[in-house]
Amino acid sequence: MTVPCQAVHVDSPTEQRNPRTVDIDLMSTQAILGAINAEDRKVPDAVAEVLPQLARAVDYAVDALRGGGRVHYVGAGTSGRLATLDAAELVPTFNVPSDWFVAHHAGGAKALREAVENAEDDAEAGEAELSEVVRPGDFVLGLAASGRTPYVLGALAAASRAGARTGLVSANPRAAKPSGVDVLIAVATGPEAIAGSTRMKAGTAQKLILTAFSTTTMIKMGKTYSNLMVSMRATNAKLRGRTVRILQEATGMTMADCSDALAEAGDDLKVALVHLLSGSDVTRAAAALEATGGHVRKALDSLHLRAG
Repeated sequence: MTVPCQAVHVDSPTEQRNPRTVDIDLMSTQAILGAINAEDRKVPDAVAEVLPQLARAVDYAVDALRGGGRVHYVGAGTSGRLATLDAAELVPTFNVPSDWFVAHHAGGAKALREAVENAEDDAEAGEAELSEVVRPGDFVLGLAASGRTPYVLGALAAASRAGARTGLVSANPRAAKPSGVDVLIAVATGPEAIAGSTRMKAGTAQKLILTAFSTTTMIKMGKTYSNLMVSMRATNAKLRGRTVRILQEATGMTMADCSDALAEAGDDLKVALVHLLSGSDVTRAAAALEATGGHVRKALDSLHLRAG
């Protein structure tokens, strides 16, 4: 449908003029950069304030994935582009199915490269898109700097009706939690260096939140061992070298021993790791991982228990 053009006043701190940058157009190049950097440095502290809410979102995502469901991101403009980036990078980093995290961007693929007029104002499009794909047990995380983007709110409403849990990330603590949203993550990033340019601090906050959210979810799903990416896919020479280095760091063994173990495990990094750490052969290591859902520590515990 065609969304009618209209003017909407958004009551959000991100739309206000920043008193610290009113003379930014009179500053030297380095002073401009310094002013922007000073604003950017406020973002991590603002994100720290919403970690309890972010933890709830992670737990919802883990519940969804363990139950055979999916995690959906929904956004428009910068929010949608950041969400699409985060979802895309999880597949090679953690070797997860490509449909575990699904990004929905207002205006579709074209809007990733250029603005699509009124796409973010189309609540019915958001509703229709999520109604087709969301299932009970999924988790849907919307991102909207203003806290009111119609496409995102329409999508969240449809997801809630479908039986999914929902969350909303915004940079507008003034906005009320929409009906049906289970967890609101409202980050107080304040006025932007350039009024209304939410690709700046609000976007930075969204990037930090998305990275922390998805990485923590992957850790909880057993996709790491310690702080090592043991589930990664070695798709190029650099990454193949990294798999051997990860084995060396995790086991303290030589490059030759780790390379041999990796070859014996059919290039499966987790199997090679459990094999080396437990002393079990690769067949038993693979079976232990299969029985524990791919968790290295749980697989090691099960092998040690059986050995004891």
